[in-house]
Amino acid sequence: MLDKVLPPVLFVEFILGLSGNILALCMFAFHMESWKPNSIYLAHLAIADSVVLFCLPFRADYYRRRKDWVHGDVFCRILLFLLAANRAAGIFFLTAVAVDRYLKIVHPLNRINRMDLRYAMCVSAGMWGMIIAMTAYLLGSPHFYSFGNRTQCESFNICMGSNPLSNWHNAFYVIQFCVPTVIIVFCTACITWQLKNKTMDTSGKIKRAVQFIFIVAMVFIICFFPSTASRVAVWILKVWYSDCSYFTFSGTIQSILLKLRGKKADSILATVTSD
Repeated sequence: MLDKVLPPVLFVEFILGLSGNILALCMFAFHMESWKPNSIYLAHLAIADSVVLFCLPFRADYYRRRKDWVHGDVFCRILLFLLAANRAAGIFFLTAVAVDRYLKIVHPLNRINRMDLRYAMCVSAGMWGMIIAMTAYLLGSPHFYSFGNRTQCESFNICMGSNPLSNWHNAFYVIQFCVPTVIIVFCTACITWQLKNKTMDTSGKIKRAVQFIFIVAMVFIICFFPSTASRVAVWILKVWYSDCSYFTFSGTIQSILLKLRGKKADSILATVTSD
């Protein structure tokens, strides 16, 4: 069933995502009145999504062949690395946008708000360094799993025993969602509370900023919660059952949700970016 449904879905996502990212990058390049830190973070998010979009046709071909990878070991590692790095980049840069809004509204006199764009570029470079350091392990070993006469290319296999790399992969997968979620919820709550204390906002600037941070929070939850929840569900099923057949379907759903993470989030955010 999935080998018939998923390839066209991934292809449509590739077309829509590519058009959305081109729109976002064009807005950043030609229609941005002034560059600000949150613009830098969203531009990095758009670039990361644009790169990983070109992995989708290969994943579509993979599922069309009923999860049989024919493109070699090296490209399998690169593809899985790009998928993992893209997910981490989406989480990190959306969190950076939320923190930037929090500092601007709740602590407007903080000296960080007076730093120029070089500071935002340094923060972005630091986050890319963290992302690469935390996902580079996917480049270091093969990720082939034999299933009948087919060769699967997956970052994890729920039916196999644990090892240090798979344990790190699973832990990082959940932690990189839970910790930023706490940060984003905290920033959103503080900004909302700050708005209640603002009796005058004649320009509507604060209101637009609050709307923006709510959109960031909603995009974050919609994009990343389903795949994280399904990963936790797989863990629970593995504790309850020893037979792989009980949680194979959940693992398949988790893998699909990772591939179907919203690719147009940055284009949506780009259209509502305001200071």
